Amino acid sequence: MNPNPYTVLGIDRNATDEEVKQAYRELARKYHPDRYRDSDLADLASEKMKEINAAYEEIQKERAERAKRTSAGGDPRADREYANARYAEIRNLINNDQIREADRRLRAFPDEERNAEWNFLMGCVLFKRGYYVDAQKLFDRACEMDPYNQEYRNARDQVEQQAANNPTGYRTSQSGNFDTACSCCGNLLCADCCCEMMGGDLIPCC
Repeated sequence: MNPNPYTVLGIDRNATDEEVKQAYRELARKYHPDRYRDSDLADLASEKMKEINAAYEEIQKERAERAKRTSAGGDPRADREYANARYAEIRNLINNDQIREADRRLRAFPDEERNAEWNFLMGCVLFKRGYYVDAQKLFDRACEMDPYNQEYRNARDQVEQQAANNPTGYRTSQSGNFDTACSCCGNLLCADCCCEMMGGDLIPCC
């Protein structure tokens, strides 16, 4: 699982803009591809540099959006619209099976911004990976935070039904593998169930 951008740069979320730039510059110098030319570590350094650049760009974008909202007078409606846009992008990622990127973006949210929608979407990510126990906990939390949301309730009910029908395949993120005889079938059922939660149907017969 990818860490949040602040973890990549090795800084706290409350770091100043100058501290963010300083951390980025130091890591960029350390992992710049030119330093590893003709080295066995060249590919590794290149991948690390991509991760560092992506983290820095994400932090810059996040702070620019925050500054824009602040200059607009901290309009709560603008904040909600911004959050909704971010969640809509993550939903699209999940629907397109870009699970790693969806996971990375969700983990970048600070704790105070992890609302019912965050818990639901993270539950979908974990469910697609087969971590049913963890997914159910998140769906339960989403329902507690927004008890009248039918989508969240449907997701929770589907996970509970999955557990009742296939208890030996009901695992957490701490377990290594499915305990069922056919993990391929388990993964297909998992993907179909999550797809239905998000408005699609991967396996029409299920």
